[in-house]
Amino acid sequence: MTTASQALERHLQTSLGFSVIGLQPVIRALTIAVIARGHVLLQGPPGLGKTLLSKSLAQSLGGVFKRIQGTADLMPSDITGVHVFDTLKAEFVFRPGPVFADVLLVDEINRAGPKTQSALLEAMEERQVTIDRSQYPLPPDFLVIATQNPREFEGTYPLPESQLDRFMLRIDMSYPSAADELSILAQYGMVQTGASPDRLDVIDRAALTEVRSAADRLHVAPELPQYVLALAKASREHPHLSLGLSTRGSLALLRASRIAAALRGAEFVSPDDVKAMFPLVVPHRLVLASEALLEGVTEQDAAQGILERVPVPR
Repeated sequence: MTTASQALERHLQTSLGFSVIGLQPVIRALTIAVIARGHVLLQGPPGLGKTLLSKSLAQSLGGVFKRIQGTADLMPSDITGVHVFDTLKAEFVFRPGPVFADVLLVDEINRAGPKTQSALLEAMEERQVTIDRSQYPLPPDFLVIATQNPREFEGTYPLPESQLDRFMLRIDMSYPSAADELSILAQYGMVQTGASPDRLDVIDRAALTEVRSAADRLHVAPELPQYVLALAKASREHPHLSLGLSTRGSLALLRASRIAAALRGAEFVSPDDVKAMFPLVVPHRLVLASEALLEGVTEQDAAQGILERVPVPR
């Protein structure tokens, strides 16, 4: 029997699959983020379809899509908006920025300066923007999808820990397989076969609400939060880490595990769901110690070591 959660994922896989090819695991992770109302950091080389994927997701959600290109001269007001003087009304009028969208793509977020990056902190956490002491609410399903290329260091600024912690998931994208890339060339590189649908099927908002409620009703054994806390404690005491998993991160891990269990049609959350979500939720929140950097240890290495060391509850 197909549950509402599985039907939603199948809908997104089918709908987005018309535009992006070979990204089934990425679409699954995005499905989890949509259900959880969590923000996503897409990391990988340029030219893999991250912008197209974000636009297609916004269209499937039936929401407003806006895009921001991260640059060194980007200002906070370019994101949030600004008050301008209207000569006809003889008063200042607020002109909203691109942050007022259902899906906001921040392309190459690490090319924007720290001051500009901080303009997203309130929006990502509280879903509102404060400008000139006035608060403006954002859409209830406001979703940030940010991209960055980890291999470029010239002209980039590392994201602060407080902002990284606000991304529920980090999805590491790699080059497609040869078969998938051939399909991409056939669809977009050949005029006679390069047409993609102009309109994607929009998901039912009532169905999305039902899926969220179903995930909240899943049974969570008392041992499972203890397992999450044990993983967090191990990260905070790890010799290669100067900053471990935060409480926000623990909540995100438990929330993502609930939704992962719902997507596989389970009636309860298992430790395997936590272990499956751990690589998506945790590594980008960890900060390596200087000794670990010298030894060539990565956040993924530390996260995998934590999973292997912490006992799994039975």
